[in-house]
Amino acid sequence: MRVGILTSGGDAPGMNACVRAVVRGCIYYGMEVIGIHQGYEGLLNDDMEMLQTSSVADIIHRGGTILQTARCARFENDEGILDAYENLRKHGIEALVVIGGDGTMRGALRLHELTRMRVFGLPGTIDNDLAYTDFTIGFDTSVNTALNAIGNIRDTSSSHGRTTIIEVMGRDCGDIALHAGLAGGAETIIIPERPFDLDDIVKKLQAGRARGKRHSIIVKAEGAAISSADLAAVLTERMGGVEVKVVILGYIQRGGSPTARDRILASRTGVRCVELIREGVSNAAIGIKGDTIVDYPLSVALAMEKDSHLEYQRICDILL
Repeated sequence: MRVGILTSGGDAPGMNACVRAVVRGCIYYGMEVIGIHQGYEGLLNDDMEMLQTSSVADIIHRGGTILQTARCARFENDEGILDAYENLRKHGIEALVVIGGDGTMRGALRLHELTRMRVFGLPGTIDNDLAYTDFTIGFDTSVNTALNAIGNIRDTSSSHGRTTIIEVMGRDCGDIALHAGLAGGAETIIIPERPFDLDDIVKKLQAGRARGKRHSIIVKAEGAAISSADLAAVLTERMGGVEVKVVILGYIQRGGSPTARDRILASRTGVRCVELIREGVSNAAIGIKGDTIVDYPLSVALAMEKDSHLEYQRICDILL
């Protein structure tokens, strides 16, 4: 049995831990593993190598991905997918494991639909925007990175008596903002999934100043309905010239050593993936619900709708 593995889309802390789990799990059960470099782009370019146990030594703690990643426009059409399949056949690969987000998994599903190649998706994305799993690999690390930044920025905001807008990643999903903002004690959290009222934000900030609060932190997801620059301009005008700064965390959230939680999630889902391959499953997305590792057919997993974490939003309304 020969298994291919790739990482695709945006990199996420814990991808290496996941690659390690799949590679060592396969070897433990007597299977060979082919590493595919630069995601689907490398699959089309035939950029592959055999992986051994030593190939994944000392990577569990490393951010990024040793297999590298890339976006691949050619894999978005059926012709490119069929070309990729020919390379898989050439190398005798009978099952393909992909680590990435929604786009990565949809590409794998289309490959399966066109060719019946066995495909398995592991949730490697910091955005936590896959509905079938409570948490994705890399999300916890990203939240903690944002949380550390909030703490550091709070110190200087307090010293200068200013309001600071901290923009975190999350184009369509505001989970990083919601979790980091709640844990960091932000005064306001703005996410794409929930409408916001500028009047309410101004009133809350003014009420804080009235009771002697010298600084305020606003955590905003990048995909929210107002840009950070526009929000800063509005707040400056409506709060009588109070200094408002914007800090965009950007790609710092993608890097760094994964947390214990992400390493363990990567290891557990990776091993379960290998078990499903051994069991003869044709396609699956592997994730976690509560503390239980779960799997669903890819089509079922990708059809699920993401919840809006209403409990978290309710807690924020009470505490912030």
